[in-house]
Amino acid sequence: MSAQDYDKIRTDIRTLVNDVIKANVEQTDQGVFPRDNLNALAKAGWNGILIPKEYGGLGLDHLAFSIVCEEIGRVCASTGLVFVMHTGAAQTINLFGNHDQKLRWLKPAQEGLLGTYSTSEKASGGHWWFNFSEAARDGDSHYLLNADKSFTTSAGAADYYLFQTRSPGALGPTDISFFIVDAKLDGITHGVWEALGVRGNHSGPISYKNVRVDSQDRLGEEGKGKDIVYDGVTPIYLIGLGSVWHGVARAALEAAATHLTGTIHRDFNRKLSDYQVLRQQLGESKVLVESLRPWQHDLARQLDQLQADGQPQGKLLLPLTEFKVHASEVANISARNAMDVSGGYGYKKGQIERIFRDARAGIAMGPSNNIAREWIGKDLVGLPLELFEAGGE
Repeated sequence: MSAQDYDKIRTDIRTLVNDVIKANVEQTDQGVFPRDNLNALAKAGWNGILIPKEYGGLGLDHLAFSIVCEEIGRVCASTGLVFVMHTGAAQTINLFGNHDQKLRWLKPAQEGLLGTYSTSEKASGGHWWFNFSEAARDGDSHYLLNADKSFTTSAGAADYYLFQTRSPGALGPTDISFFIVDAKLDGITHGVWEALGVRGNHSGPISYKNVRVDSQDRLGEEGKGKDIVYDGVTPIYLIGLGSVWHGVARAALEAAATHLTGTIHRDFNRKLSDYQVLRQQLGESKVLVESLRPWQHDLARQLDQLQADGQPQGKLLLPLTEFKVHASEVANISARNAMDVSGGYGYKKGQIERIFRDARAGIAMGPSNNIAREWIGKDLVGLPLELFEAGGE
């Protein structure tokens, strides 16, 4: 694809975001799941952005995906997160699923079928890759799933869940299997999502009690889920998440600049932008925000090259983690500066206040920035990550 192609993608998604998603942002922030936004994205084909054309998708690349995530994140972080989790679930099926699974679960995306990940469990906290739940066999052709999952984006709203658990009779925590779970199956209940920010993404708890899943919906081989964690789930999740928070960072900067240039102190007849101390805070944000796009695009292109070469995308685990940390930290600095320069007006309920709350979520999302920095530090000094061993991170 050419630079002009990517420019057109940005123009097209920005138009949709401005025409549809922006109009719904306040109700989404009140906790309403952004179904209208997702339907509009599906109608335009974006819900199938990485799905091959053979299965009804656009067949675009990771760079295109990162641009779309960034543009959605500029207006609505909640919608951005739902989009990332859906695209990640679909791409994981694309990479590890068989033809029948792709026909049944990927092709309907153009009609609005929505997927998501259901991986983390309360007992392992932010270590979402580590499960204590274990699947059981039910005859020769079915499994029974029992688990209490935490922080499942689109809980109660998705059409299917990409469910991660230990295999039947697992010998250890790396003996993992994945299942595509139809949300209409009996035994699935979800809790309420109430949070400081990203209030519309419904990342609440979800319970699976004796959920009977056909073996045709096991994703990949039994016990081989560790490869899916490293090479399917994590790369697409991290590039998408970082790109959304890149958009949040830009939104904060743009909102702050608009406020400073449009607000006048009549006592001295000076715009807020006439004050050097406020301009310097905008300058700090601008320098940091501009560091994100080149890194984002480079990582996306590397993911595309690895996929084209048939190489595991998990090779980029640490660089993608570093990008996620930096993007979420920049979003928080940009949002903080926007709040500071806008004074009491920014503190009131509104765009800057919402961005400030939404920005914070990126730091906590797994791997949390504290855990992620420990990964990075261990790698620097030659220590193994030991993600699935006692004492590991």
